[in-house]
Amino acid sequence: MGTQRNGFSKRETFILSVDVGTTSIRCHVYDKSASIRGSCSTKVSLLYPQPGWVEIDPEDLWKGFVTVVKGAVQDSGLQMCQMESLGISTQRATFMTWDRNTGKPFHNFITWQDLRAAELVKSWNGSCTMKTVHGVMKMLHFLSRQKRFLAASLVVFTTQHVSLRLVWALNNIPQLRQAVEDGSCYFGTIDTWLLYKLTKGLVHVTDYSNASATAIFDSYQMCWSGFLCSLLSIPLSILPSVQNTSHKFGTCDPSIFGVPIPIMSLMADQQAAMFGECCFDIGDVKITMGTGTFMDINTGNKPHTSVAGLYPLVGWKIGADVVYLAEGNAAGTGAAIKWAQDLELFSDVKETEAIATSVKDSDGVYFVPSFSGLQAPLNDPRACASFMGLKPSTTKRHLVRAILESIAF
Repeated sequence: MGTQRNGFSKRETFILSVDVGTTSIRCHVYDKSASIRGSCSTKVSLLYPQPGWVEIDPEDLWKGFVTVVKGAVQDSGLQMCQMESLGISTQRATFMTWDRNTGKPFHNFITWQDLRAAELVKSWNGSCTMKTVHGVMKMLHFLSRQKRFLAASLVVFTTQHVSLRLVWALNNIPQLRQAVEDGSCYFGTIDTWLLYKLTKGLVHVTDYSNASATAIFDSYQMCWSGFLCSLLSIPLSILPSVQNTSHKFGTCDPSIFGVPIPIMSLMADQQAAMFGECCFDIGDVKITMGTGTFMDINTGNKPHTSVAGLYPLVGWKIGADVVYLAEGNAAGTGAAIKWAQDLELFSDVKETEAIATSVKDSDGVYFVPSFSGLQAPLNDPRACASFMGLKPSTTKRHLVRAILESIAF
């Protein structure tokens, strides 16, 4: 027996793969040869309640997730009972807190683009505490000659990190503070929230790739950083447990999709892209261009200790094997294109090449796409997006060329 659309036996099983990005949620149904048999996508609605704030409504995200899974299975012509497992990749450093008993969120998802903690970041980076930490790390480096301590002496907070955005939430949301005191608060990135919802509140877990991108995880010790959490007064009790990237995280409650589907993988989106491009060897490099641009380098079974602003991440952990990445990123590349389009510098992205090449150069105009501050090697959250070198001879064509050149370099 087979389905009307594709003729596959109903006994044949398939895999669901969902990617929750910054601008869209996509689901594919894969067969055992990794061919796509069905797909569905929907947009992610970003909220801007105040200047610099960027949020996502958790219930909207949940509804979108369920919709694309059902839509992809319907598009495949298969049945939900043929779905053998579910894997989820998600945008990183976007987080939420909620009541562990009721599942009620204390606030919307605060995304990785959000700038509400900018003043807190500025204050901490210039504080006596940070100067003391940097000094101690320099001394430890002098005594031990371990490069890890030298890198730690240069580390600064940024708004992209979960750490100080979570501190902001703990300081400014009374219900959240009360829940922490009562022991009824859960923290989680998007993967953790989806897992909690899919299992009807039974599981509070993340994986190593997502945890390592929060900046409150120690990638050297492979655990939540007790030192950093103590420094920032972040209670360890609210953090999820951390499991391997390939792991049976739980099973979807049958009331959601009609059948219990095992959840067999959670993975952060950039690490998932690295894995998907088969960058398995030391030195392999992946560059992803989306809302932001991310460069990742496979550094093998040891975290890379950078003094040039690159960030050590866990790529994935499968069994006992851990693969680390070193990452640098520019947060506003795709966002800059969308911003320029909204300003009507062009109507279709496809037009930009012709516009940019219609002039020989940018006429000395430079564009800094730092909508969310500057990342490596400066890591300055206070930097503002700007055009420089404007003059009476500057035209719209020069502006478009300057924008494209800033993204290309």
